Amino acid sequence: MVLYKRENYLKKIRGFYHDSDIIKVITGVRRCGKSSLMKTIIEELIEYGVSEENIILLDLDSKGYKSIKNPEQLENEIEKYDCIQGTKYLFIDEIQNVGGFEEVINAYRGEGDYSIFITGSNSYLLSGELITKLTGRYIEFEMMPLSFEEYVDMKKFYGKGVSANLTEELDKYLNEGGFPKTIFYDNPEDKRIYIKSIIKEIFEKDIKRRVKIRNVSVFEKIQTYLINNFGSTTSLTSMLRELHKSGMDIKRETLNRYIRILMDAKILYECKRFDLKSKKSIHGEQKYYLSDLGFYFATNMDNRINYGPALENVVYNYAMSKGYEISIGRIGKLECDFIMRGHAMDYIYVQVSMTIMASRETEDREYAPLESVLDNYPKYVLTRNDMIQKRNGIVHKNIPEFMVEGELFG
Repeated sequence: MVLYKRENYLKKIRGFYHDSDIIKVITGVRRCGKSSLMKTIIEELIEYGVSEENIILLDLDSKGYKSIKNPEQLENEIEKYDCIQGTKYLFIDEIQNVGGFEEVINAYRGEGDYSIFITGSNSYLLSGELITKLTGRYIEFEMMPLSFEEYVDMKKFYGKGVSANLTEELDKYLNEGGFPKTIFYDNPEDKRIYIKSIIKEIFEKDIKRRVKIRNVSVFEKIQTYLINNFGSTTSLTSMLRELHKSGMDIKRETLNRYIRILMDAKILYECKRFDLKSKKSIHGEQKYYLSDLGFYFATNMDNRINYGPALENVVYNYAMSKGYEISIGRIGKLECDFIMRGHAMDYIYVQVSMTIMASRETEDREYAPLESVLDNYPKYVLTRNDMIQKRNGIVHKNIPEFMVEGELFG
């Protein structure tokens, strides 16, 4: 099958294809497309004239390589290719399956004739030995599941049919999420079952094997609570209070640890508050967004869309795929949904709303935080399907068209 190119990520990596001194580390939640991205890079290298003989792909989850579990076995496998002349392009998929792989990878990086690419499903890959031994010698490229623009483009690429009404496509995306394989399932229930299997796989392979969870049922309840409350302003104190109301009493340290585990597994992303006046992060309250909305709809029987947090999550994931740093903005007593730090270290202000046309009061509420910002950085109001408004130089766009057109903020 011809692979769909994830251009958002390829363009970030291309400049390092031939760099033998930098290890390219591709991370992201399970099944978001890391293996396919590796294969796409291989296809491009061959197109650029690299001999297939010089390309080495070790998929440590596959039948041929799953028995490689220790550094010696990994080194013995790579050693088979030492006789090949010229730069060798070494791709290792799911490298965290090998305990203590760091020294082996560092040794081959040090030889100078291997350009190394590795993938992992979680941030454990970037802990311990790799960070201490490879400081400044690796770059992490973090992948997300398909953003809305990629979802539409990939459906077109594989001939899956795309509605002329992009708002309809957005609603499908909100329910289905962006795991690439779900595009190939036509039955919504099949999509749901597949995403549930991803959640189970993450727990078995990315959590259970690496951290000790004494009470699995409590952990699963915390996971469900956080998935159900994505996009809500929260704090450890308020979560403990809500959990107590539901009959669950756990220690603050345990809750904090479970949240960190879910973030390490790339199920959740924390979005902290940022104060525009002091230009500092505000600790305490924050929001958690899902790496994919499919996690929510796969674990809930209610298919109704709560557009407020869902649209925020879509915009958050889109900005992440473009490489922006994202915070919730506090502007005096007002709050801006997102402050994004652009590639040139400037700021972009974004309000997200299902609609601003419900009433004049609704419109004023969405525009007020942006109008209170006195600098000249770009300001956006993003809605689901409104008639486009013009007000005080603030850019109003509808999310489906904005993203499908591939627009960047700023």
